[in-house]
Amino acid sequence: MKRGGLLLVLILLTFQNVLPAAATEKEERKWQDESIYYLMIDRFLNGSQTNDTDVDMNDQHAYHGGDFAGIISRLDYIRDMGFTTIALSPVFANEGGGYHGFWVNDFYKTDEHFGTLAQFKTLVKEVHKRDMKIMLDLDVYHVGPHHPFLADADKQAWFIATEASELPALNLDNPETKQYMMDAAQWWIKETDIDGYRLLSVNHVPMQFWIDFTKEMKKLKEDFYLLGDEKISGPEELAVYAGAGFDGWMNYPLNKELKKTFVQPDHSFSSLFSSMKQLGKDEQDAAMSANFMDNENIVRFTHDVIKKNEHPGPRWKQALTLTYTVPGVPLVYYGSEIALDGGSGTKNHDQMNFRTDKELYDYIAQIGELRSKLPSLTRGTMEVLYDKDGAVVYKRVYEDETTVIAINNSSKTQTISLSAGELENEKELRGLLNGGLVRSADKTYMITIDRDMSEIYVLSEKTGINISYILAMSAVLLSFTIFMILVWRKSKANARR
Repeated sequence: MKRGGLLLVLILLTFQNVLPAAATEKEERKWQDESIYYLMIDRFLNGSQTNDTDVDMNDQHAYHGGDFAGIISRLDYIRDMGFTTIALSPVFANEGGGYHGFWVNDFYKTDEHFGTLAQFKTLVKEVHKRDMKIMLDLDVYHVGPHHPFLADADKQAWFIATEASELPALNLDNPETKQYMMDAAQWWIKETDIDGYRLLSVNHVPMQFWIDFTKEMKKLKEDFYLLGDEKISGPEELAVYAGAGFDGWMNYPLNKELKKTFVQPDHSFSSLFSSMKQLGKDEQDAAMSANFMDNENIVRFTHDVIKKNEHPGPRWKQALTLTYTVPGVPLVYYGSEIALDGGSGTKNHDQMNFRTDKELYDYIAQIGELRSKLPSLTRGTMEVLYDKDGAVVYKRVYEDETTVIAINNSSKTQTISLSAGELENEKELRGLLNGGLVRSADKTYMITIDRDMSEIYVLSEKTGINISYILAMSAVLLSFTIFMILVWRKSKANARR
């Protein structure tokens, strides 16, 4: 047994010497390295029946029972898909029928249908225990249609008349109103240790409020993430809000082009890449913004795909590959991993179903893992190398790492030629999604990619016959053979006794 154990250790040590060491020590994680899973609490999973008041699964306008307990029970499901952050629809106490969380009647309480404050704190702790982050939706401008402050004679100056909104709007120029919302937002950070807010109705709020708001939130938590949900018109407006302290934006210009480009094959990528410039002049301007296909307010991508008589799986894979590999933080709406259908309004908020095919789930996990391991995909520069006939190739470069992303969003196999001027000569492209290998020949890389397929390559030194690897493997095989012979002899000797 001692001799056999020694041989096993020898084998393990030999394998350890064969495997390549990590190229560089992993850098500290920043928000641009995150990937976000956004879910509507009520429609995700019912984990506890104790808070099932007014639940009616057959009524799309009623509560369906989703709660904090349900999210806790599926945190590993979300983490194993590669996500590092979860974002939640508003958790605050709502008026009757406010399953979506946007009819707030008390900013200092959790909605009773979702669970208690103590249960929410447990959720935050469980998220952090998994080395993940958690952020909440917050609309500082609106309250529920029957908020108690509306009937308070001393708070009439807290509201402003508006024809554009169906919900009462807060007067954030009023010092008391402003302080109330600032205090409430700070209270959730101090009380529960959340990591960020997605801020709604941004353009309705006075700029001075945002300047003061962002400053106070960052005082409590320096790396607290402030994501604005607003359709930024261009780099000039972006610069104004960035100066006010926002970290990033929901990338609506990119979202529009993503849907248009991937809903069917054979669509040019040119307008898509042009749209990326609307969030700044370079990659760093977009790095902290959220790239998304769906959210709670727009028709789901799956719905658009089905209307075009296309199969959702390939369309989603192509779209997500780009979403995960261009500058920005991928934000995926719950149910996308099962190609959940959903039209406008409440039809967008269908119940999550966990008993479905895992193919898309596994693909998201795969590209999520690559994104977490390749800093060039989260921090690198970007250059488009090829864009023609529904196929695109672009590269991301960070320090000494170069990744090349090839997406064939066309209805036929394509062969793409890249020159040594675009990629360093005498190297090779190693495919990480499908295992392809492309070596440079005559100062050219010839990439062949099937229709509806994508590949993420890493530019590496050429591999040849690796003598040391062969010798090491020979030693492993010899050691294993000796070990098996010894085991056989010992068992034979024991049989004779």
